[in-house]
Amino acid sequence: MSVEFDHTTLGQRVLFGAGKAAANLAEEVRRRGSTAVMVIAEGRESELARRITTGIDVALHYDDVAPHVPVAKADKARAAAQEHGVDLLVCVGGGSTTGLAKAVALTSGLPIVAVPTTYAGSEATNVWGLTEAARKTTGVDDRVLPGTVVYDAALTFSLPVELSVASGLNGLAHCVDSLWAPRADPINAALATEGMRTLAAGLPKVVADPHDLAGRESALHGAYLSAVAFASAGSGMHHKICHVLGGTYDLPHAQTHAIVLPHVLAFNAVAAPEAADRIARALGGTDAVGALAALRDRLGAPKALRDIGLRESDLDEAAELSVAAIPASNPRPATAGDVRSLLTAAWAGTAPEGT
Repeated sequence: MSVEFDHTTLGQRVLFGAGKAAANLAEEVRRRGSTAVMVIAEGRESELARRITTGIDVALHYDDVAPHVPVAKADKARAAAQEHGVDLLVCVGGGSTTGLAKAVALTSGLPIVAVPTTYAGSEATNVWGLTEAARKTTGVDDRVLPGTVVYDAALTFSLPVELSVASGLNGLAHCVDSLWAPRADPINAALATEGMRTLAAGLPKVVADPHDLAGRESALHGAYLSAVAFASAGSGMHHKICHVLGGTYDLPHAQTHAIVLPHVLAFNAVAAPEAADRIARALGGTDAVGALAALRDRLGAPKALRDIGLRESDLDEAAELSVAAIPASNPRPATAGDVRSLLTAAWAGTAPEGT
């Protein structure tokens, strides 16, 4: 049987080096000739952002960041960038911070240099998301792809173990979804497989010792690979469900992905044996669902949506909204009842349906 696919590789520069964020960022800003930089960072990371941007011309430090990028927050940031004559956006932080920079770039065309401090992966994708009236809208636009990413594993030392686990499993979800998303192809599968292997190798080291640099580097490397695969393959069933949960019920992004992932994997694995085999081997097991469960147990991963704010009374609506967004490429057709059962198990923290 011949192989045929259509693959797009996004153009992006990556600078990876522990302890080199400030130097690499300053060099990148000089290379671009930027003189009015808007630095976006959440309040809790403002000090870190100021420390690594001391060598560049900052026109504005901006910290009005919120999860899922509310439209009102995006409009405010866009106005601030215009008012200060900004010519470059530098975002320091996780997915929410990167997401706000993307929202500004979407309408202004300003370039982005991303400095991630989590394993969210948003920095390597051309996907944007905005939330308004409890509904999250996502899209794809090359204007929001950061032109350069500065990775420094030392910047993730301050990320608490619990959030490191959730964020890392979010990265793992990018890999899993990439195997059956609308534009899945052999290149995405190769990147996703290596991303899973690298994340699975790094995250237990982070749990054992939060200042294990090798573990942090492995997790950060894996998160990048996972995001590159996801950016090319697109959003699958898992991400569509999590976008509904996050945007509609304001659930924390990383924890939501970490909790939902095993349930989507269990649902799809029976209809996608090749993908399931890849996942199992990458995670060091013989069964995909079992290998993921073993890794989650080892990491002490979050288990129940009810623990992060979802009400049982929300499940019917969440199922209806989610099933409408699941792409046709999903290996197994899903009804609202199927999704309701999946979400019920995820809400309660019980084993995935069918396992």
